[in-house]
Amino acid sequence: MKSKLLLFSSLLLFSINAQAISSYRDMQHGNYVSKAHLKYVFNLVKYSSNISQKALAKTFDYYERNRYAKHLSPNYIAIADYTKVASEKRLFIINLHTAEVKKYLVAHGVNSGARGGRVWRASNKLGSNKTPTGFFKVGYKEGITYKKRYNYLGIDGLEWKNRNAKKREIIVHTASYVARGGRSHGCFAIQPKDRWQVFSRLKRALLFSYVGY
Repeated sequence: MKSKLLLFSSLLLFSINAQAISSYRDMQHGNYVSKAHLKYVFNLVKYSSNISQKALAKTFDYYERNRYAKHLSPNYIAIADYTKVASEKRLFIINLHTAEVKKYLVAHGVNSGARGGRVWRASNKLGSNKTPTGFFKVGYKEGITYKKRYNYLGIDGLEWKNRNAKKREIIVHTASYVARGGRSHGCFAIQPKDRWQVFSRLKRALLFSYVGY
């Protein structure tokens, strides 16, 4: 009996290691993972993280159906889970090859909720200064804003409801106020110290802004 258990454990370990090596090679060559591997990663993240399971399921479903047509990153997806308060690390970036999850602080819009709180009111309307919702594709080219000199990545709304993202100048940018629970004008603001880690992973990635509905 012990020998059978040992054999089963060895085979399982070999299978996991083989899958990890294969995924690492895919990542190095910019290849998309298989549908089966996406499901494998989804289940690992589902049971090992505190991401809203509804947001997680929606993101993986959208990614699986649209990754080729939208030319989304083969390596990462991201979820801004605004059902959590600003003092929590609520920007989750998921490695689609290894299932590793990185977490970062991210601000919400000044009219979406209290300083340091969570999002209660969202909008994609021009001039609302509220956090937008839905699926976005993060741009590839980094820039610096003219007035406040923030480092940023542009984003495009992928749904009819967030088609105003460009007109609203919604971006992912750095800002020192994020560490103090400060709020943006609707942008996805992160800490300056997280810039390299976040930007290097988010380029071309699918970003889901989730507020509970």
